[in-house]
Amino acid sequence: MTSSAYRDIPVEVLNEEQAAEELAALASELAEHDRAYYQDDAPTLIDADYDALRRRNADIEARFPGLVREDSPSKRVGAAPASGFAKVVHAKPMLSLGNAFNEADLRDFVDGVRRFLKQLRDDPSIPLEMMAEPKIDGLSVSLRYERGRFVQGATRGDGTTGEDVTANLRTLNDVPERIDGGSGSVPETLEVRGEVYMTKQDFAALNQRQQANGAKVFANPRNAAAGSLRQLDSTITADRPLRFFAYSWGQMSEPLADTHQGFLDALTRLGFHVNPLAKLCRTVEDMLAFYADLNEARAGLDYDIDGIVFKVNRIDWQERLGFVSRAPRWAIAQKFEAEKAQTRLNAIRIQLGRTGTLTPVAELEPVTVGGVVVSRATLHNEDEIERKQVREGDTVIVQRAGDVIPQVVSVVPDKRPANSEPFVFPDHCPECNSLAVREPGEVARRCTGGLICPAQAVERLKHFVSRNAFDIEGLGAKHIDAFWRDKLIQGPADIFRLDQKIDHIRAREGWGGKSADNLVAAIETRRTIPLERFIYALGIRQVGQATARMLAKQYGSLAAWRAAMEAAGDPETDEYRDLVNIDGIGPLVAADITAFFSEQHNKDVLQDLGELLTVEDFVSVDTGGSVFAGKTLVFTGTLETLTRSEAKARAETLGAKVAGSVSKKTDYVIVGADAGSKARKAAELGVETLTEAEWLERIEAGVP
Repeated sequence: MTSSAYRDIPVEVLNEEQAAEELAALASELAEHDRAYYQDDAPTLIDADYDALRRRNADIEARFPGLVREDSPSKRVGAAPASGFAKVVHAKPMLSLGNAFNEADLRDFVDGVRRFLKQLRDDPSIPLEMMAEPKIDGLSVSLRYERGRFVQGATRGDGTTGEDVTANLRTLNDVPERIDGGSGSVPETLEVRGEVYMTKQDFAALNQRQQANGAKVFANPRNAAAGSLRQLDSTITADRPLRFFAYSWGQMSEPLADTHQGFLDALTRLGFHVNPLAKLCRTVEDMLAFYADLNEARAGLDYDIDGIVFKVNRIDWQERLGFVSRAPRWAIAQKFEAEKAQTRLNAIRIQLGRTGTLTPVAELEPVTVGGVVVSRATLHNEDEIERKQVREGDTVIVQRAGDVIPQVVSVVPDKRPANSEPFVFPDHCPECNSLAVREPGEVARRCTGGLICPAQAVERLKHFVSRNAFDIEGLGAKHIDAFWRDKLIQGPADIFRLDQKIDHIRAREGWGGKSADNLVAAIETRRTIPLERFIYALGIRQVGQATARMLAKQYGSLAAWRAAMEAAGDPETDEYRDLVNIDGIGPLVAADITAFFSEQHNKDVLQDLGELLTVEDFVSVDTGGSVFAGKTLVFTGTLETLTRSEAKARAETLGAKVAGSVSKKTDYVIVGADAGSKARKAAELGVETLTEAEWLERIEAGVP
């Protein structure tokens, strides 16, 4: 598995093109790691490295919201269920958590909660209590009880659908078959969520038995717990020393408490095991002290933990905070730190991206950091090389945690060779020798060769067939390289003419009749493609999956999109104004899109593909009958009961779109106190305005 050429560039330094390619690489990598972790119980990364990848993805998306992809890791949890177990659709999604890696992150989380909730923002004296719980390194499951009886247990799976492991969970002594709370009063429906784990002592004893029997020896307690729970034969699970800590809920017909602390107390009364180290924190200082104490004590615990989970204690505040993407706004996991290591930087190589960006890559003497061998790391760009004073032959400090993975943190000056010289960044493309220029205000240096540069042409073709674009099975990077070199493919449309060269492909080394036929069949299945995937596959600069989907949703069909984009080349047209008013698309992204359509060779590619393919019109997702579904809302002024973030989150849950400016396509403008130019614009255009109270009343009444 390979990372993108931009992995080591700090998020704040990335440009849009680099960010789009990095998000594509992260989506692919994290999907593979999720499958290894959730389906195969054989993680390929330590938690700190995995979390750092997740964090990098989130940070890039925060900086470039228009590049958020449909397959973004921020929109999913885990991996789809493996075969062998029946599938269970969770009544409420089992989402994951955002991560904090240091004190600043934790303080930002607490400050963010206060800013989001209006009453906390307006009155700093109101305390914000947090429940702190050790983050158990195990397997997340959900236990469903109906009328007090355990009826179903499921793994988290991809967060929406898990595996039915009811029979296996019944073998755990920590999972009550019936619950009554001592009084017979329990919710009609209650889903208890928690972690299946194995103690260190039980893990050691299990491995001794496994070794004595010539059976599989597990790498760690987490793998042992996951592998034991996912046995198709529940008698094997019954023979494994599994335990369960409860910590949350899913579907619940009636509340058990009004605080998280009260809920944990209720779980204890119902017969569940709750982690005894859980503690109520009343200040950030309490939270930091709890983290420090547990970090010091964790080696002596009889079970593995990889951090602390902090949750807003008041449940009504949890409900108002809601969720963003794959994680709740009211909880965060502060992870324990990973490792650093020193190694030698042997050489600096230049790699070329599909849009011509020259990226320096450090070739390292292989070194193990946090259990993973690191041999390469991207060196940002020429400014970062200069800032860090990195030279070939240097001893460098490498880190695989936090913002970038892997990251050359710094050099060790005392170990620099006497004959070392500063690295000279090339001003010509190493592939086609065209001039490599750096535009004013940009950190990237780009090859000016365009279509004559073979590296760019090949990288664009690789993007075209990538998993989130056309996703042509059997046509990987090495085949694109070979087919390009032998002139079987020179442009995207040539891919769909490979059936005319089937005999040539069959005769190639490494190919045969079956593999060639399979390739042609895979290409045939991709002759019909949704509009949003088609737009993304074109590789337009700054147009990631999320932007491609927005464009598809806005214009509906390939013909309508093409016509609008060609007209939008004139900034005085309505088409241009409509384009820049799409939420998430501003003048810079619009400039790259219209620049793509200004090139005749790109129009020729579109025309060629249009004759070979069926591009399906965009299909809107069912919004469930919400009265504001599909409507475009603009908020302006100071709201009385909600913060702007709360209001936007509420609107989006109703299927509405929130825009930043008022246009003739705006349906409603929600006005607060001191509303200014947007309210005046709405009046000029005849757009209906609502006060915050009126909007909330219409939501409640189900009337638009």
